[in-house]
Amino acid sequence: MKTTMDKTAETVLEDRIESLVAIAAATAANCIPCFEHLYEKAINSGLTFEEIRRVSEIAGQVKKGAHIALTNSINELIGIKEYRDMPCDQSVIKSCSC
Repeated sequence: MKTTMDKTAETVLEDRIESLVAIAAATAANCIPCFEHLYEKAINSGLTFEEIRRVSEIAGQVKKGAHIALTNSINELIGIKEYRDMPCDQSVIKSCSC
């Protein structure tokens, strides 16, 4: 039996918002089966193709920033003085604040 708190936790976000978050997470995780599964739910929740594309682009930029930060950290650890710019215009070595 679900408590009132369980029910509230499940309905904090609208279906559209939950679908956007899930699509972004699937994109950032490179999980094609997840994306394919979530895509239909996203469309059924009323998201447009443009919204799905945009949230996927944002997730891709965050993922790209994380990879660049990792590469910069590795370069620093092994003594290579080469740093790549972050996609969010932050000049950081170890983390991105996207």
